[in-house]
Amino acid sequence: MNILIMTDIEGISGIYCKEQVLPSLPRFQEGRLFMTLEVNACAEACKEAGADKVFVRDCHGGSYSLIWEKLSESADYYICGYSGDERYAAPEDFDGVILLGYHAMAGTMGGVLEHSMNSTAVQNYWINGEKIGETALDAGMLGEIGKPVILVTGDDKVCREAEALLPGVVTAEVKKGMTSFGAMLLPPRKAHQLIREKTMEAIKKLPEIKPFAFPAPVEFKVELMERVQLPGTLGKPWIKIHDGRTYSVTADTLTNAYHLAK
Repeated sequence: MNILIMTDIEGISGIYCKEQVLPSLPRFQEGRLFMTLEVNACAEACKEAGADKVFVRDCHGGSYSLIWEKLSESADYYICGYSGDERYAAPEDFDGVILLGYHAMAGTMGGVLEHSMNSTAVQNYWINGEKIGETALDAGMLGEIGKPVILVTGDDKVCREAEALLPGVVTAEVKKGMTSFGAMLLPPRKAHQLIREKTMEAIKKLPEIKPFAFPAPVEFKVELMERVQLPGTLGKPWIKIHDGRTYSVTADTLTNAYHLAK
């Protein structure tokens, strides 16, 4: 049994402000450390629960957030840097996926650092008319290749978002969102222990959790931030413009629709 851990930073325990998540701001090194320590707790728990191999994918920003010299040897590979279109790249096949340190979708009241993929360009995403965030986007694309999301960790808002979407998923609430830039945080040891416990629970439940996919055809709709440029449509008849900030793409799978919408 192999496990892929997809890790973002905004939902990591100890993270509550933008200064901790942006490389240009002074507390980013602190955020990197918190992310690395939580990855270690999760990877170690995977092995304790019986995983043969563990692969970790740094999904935050440009994929250079993990602190290499502080990473646990419990993971077999850490996937960092640019991987082209292979968001779910791993050196070997995997059986289940953990979304570690994820955050609520854009516009979620009280969601810590809430956004959907690009906080400076994207206002909202919809799939088949349903407003979604990164949890649904990753779970949906993973489901199309037969891989179930077994655990989602982050604040209380993303945990509720995951539970409403993914039957049987395990969640680990490491903080409670108060505003976009404020949270009630668990102490570090308690947060890491919760990650360990929920990781082991999720791996035990893996055989019961089914992959999730949106029904075809899939309409992927994007609302951009104010004054962000719409994509060019010349030679791209699949792009439908709705108004000055909104467009959509319809395809046979979410994966194809998402890539055609770029």
